[in-house]
Formats: sequence, structure tokens, C-alpha cells
Amino acid sequence: MQTKRILWIIALLCWPALVQAQYESVSFSAEKNQLNGGLPLPSETPFYLEGSLPEGIKRVEVQVFKSKKTENQADFYYWKAPYLRNPTNYELFVAYPLRSSENYTLKFYFYSASDEEETASLENALHENLESYIQATILAGKRGTETLSRPAAMLDHVNEIVWQGLKNFQHPLDQEFEGFSDVVKQKIAQLDRVKLKKARFNLLAKKTDPDIQDQALFADQLKQELIKLLKAETSQYLQNQMLMLVDVRVIDNYPTENKPYYLPLSIGYAGTYFRGDFNNLDYGTSAFGGISLPLANKNFTKVLGNASISTGVFFSNMRDSNEREISGPLIGRPVYVGLGYSFFRVLRFNAGAVLTSTDVNSNIEDVTIYPFVGFSAEFSLWLGLRK
Repeated sequence: MQTKRILWIIALLCWPALVQAQYESVSFSAEKNQLNGGLPLPSETPFYLEGSLPEGIKRVEVQVFKSKKTENQADFYYWKAPYLRNPTNYELFVAYPLRSSENYTLKFYFYSASDEEETASLENALHENLESYIQATILAGKRGTETLSRPAAMLDHVNEIVWQGLKNFQHPLDQEFEGFSDVVKQKIAQLDRVKLKKARFNLLAKKTDPDIQDQALFADQLKQELIKLLKAETSQYLQNQMLMLVDVRVIDNYPTENKPYYLPLSIGYAGTYFRGDFNNLDYGTSAFGGISLPLANKNFTKVLGNASISTGVFFSNMRDSNEREISGPLIGRPVYVGLGYSFFRVLRFNAGAVLTSTDVNSNIEDVTIYPFVGFSAEFSLWLGLRK
């Protein structure tokens, strides 16, 4: 009972650790291109990234990735100004913790609202590129239309033209251009199938034998219908005032803070099963203590990070139903190895095996392994080492 009382006192003392602390804020100065005042970035915990807004900026994007990795593996965060508001500061939440003692690259993208002239220039450029592609890809011949690309490839190409043209723009409602519609897809397929001998029924019905000029006119009619569709769907996407990329700032190879290494220690109380069933259960109990080796860093992998392999010793010997003293063959106390899983940060459930023995006339006998379960409180012992 005394041991249980001690454990309850320990749990109450550890309760403040369950309260989540406020996250740290890190500032970025675009004018100085300086991050966190030159100090390392927080590691193994989320944090806020904030800064002042240059005039006219409506959106800020940040990419964060390890300097040894590629930009494709970056974590992406963004902030945008509320509707009809002109704030002077931005703040975004870096949700994925950075690893200790690593170097990271941060890329900041600043967007302002494009004016009518800039939006019109973007629209005209996209229209011209789409029309040029169609004119160069769809040709007219004596036997009909000839496309230099398959219909599926043509659809991919016109989509890519728009995506590349919008590379430095963002939609104010975060709506991506999803590609051209099925109507465009059907029109491209129609162009691929049509034969220009049908032109006499479309353009010059009074003539019985269309000549090359008739064929060219009909081909141009089909191309213009497709171009008109492409322009209309592009203009529909550009109806809202777009956000235009106006500045990029890069912080390269920036360090994170070093975290000291802690050795997890656990003290708890467990029950060891010897034999019997629920009606005739033979078991022993004892307080125990030991060390735990986490299977992963719980700041990055929650499930495995809360699990650990632990080993240690029972503080006292136990007695079974026959009043035999259950000891251990190594240090005169039962020793254990088990798996643990933590709840509420400091409380850990443990289950595993206990290596025991009995002492008969100063001889170690009946070395046996029994299962055990228990709960423990976990503490971190600072070893003064760095990761």
C-alpha cells in the first residue's frame, strides 16, 4: 500500500506536464532576409512563423525541407489575407516539427493582387499559346485532317500550357485549374476522326466535288471551334482577380536547435501470473523500476513513438500460493523485459516476461519465466548528451 501511495503522489506531481505549453513564435524579416533573429529554429515541436507584410501582399507561402533533400519533399504552408482586409502582419502554423540538429531550407513566396492590365495580359498570353499549339498540331490534307499528336496527348498538352502559364499565379479562392472539360476532349476526338470529304456537306453544299480550298476551309472551321472552346474555359477560370507572385526569399541551410538526450526511466507496480484460472488465481505483485528504449521519436511517429521496449528489476521478491519466495537468478530479484505503451505522456502500460527463480538451501532452482502486466510513471533523465 505504501508503494501505491508513492506512485499516486508521483502521478500528481507530474500532472502539470500534461498541460500543453504554448507554441513558440519565430519571426522572419523580409527586408533583412533574416530568420528568428539569427537563432536556431525550434526542433521537435510545432511553431508559428510570422512577419510583417510588404504593402499590397495578399498571400504568403512557405516551403520547408531538409537542405539535403529536394524541394519535392517540402512541407507546404500558406497564409492569405481575409476578404476585404489589409492586414500588416501574417502568421502561419508550422505543424510538422523539424528534427533536432538538422539544417533546413525555407522558401518564402509573396503574392499581390493582379490589376486589370496584368490579368488581361495573362489571359491574352494563354489564348495565344493555345491557338498557336492547335494551329501547329492540326493540319489539313487531301484525305482529311491530320493531327501530329493523339487526342489524349493533345488534351495533356493544352492542359500543360495553362498550368505552365499559371505557374506564378494563384487563384484567390485556392481553386486549382483542373484541366479542360469533356466538351474539349470530345471536340479533339471529333477532329481526329473527321474526313474532309465531308466538307461539301458542311460548307459548299452547291458544289459536288470540293477542292483543296474547301478542305482547308472546313479544317479551319473545326480548329476555330476548338480554339474558341479553349479560350472560353480559360477565361472562365480567370474571372476572379488573380494573385501574382512578386517576390521570393530563400533561407538556405538554416540550423535547428540541438535537443539534449534523455533516458526514459520508469517506476511502477505490476502483477505477475504464476498459475491457475480466475477461480483459483496464483499471482504475486511488486513495485518495479527500469529503463525504456522508445521504438521511435514520438514527435514524428505517434504510434511507435509512444511504444517502447523496457527492462528492469522488481524491487521486492514475491510469494506464490505455496508460500515459496519467488526471487531472481541474476541479482536476487526478478528481472523483466517487456513492451510498454504510454498514455497521457507519463503513464505507461507494460506487459512482458519476468525471469524468476527460487532459492533452496542457498541454491538457485526452478528458473522460470512468467508473464506480467503493470502500470508505471515515466521520467526523463538528462544525460547531458546531444543528439
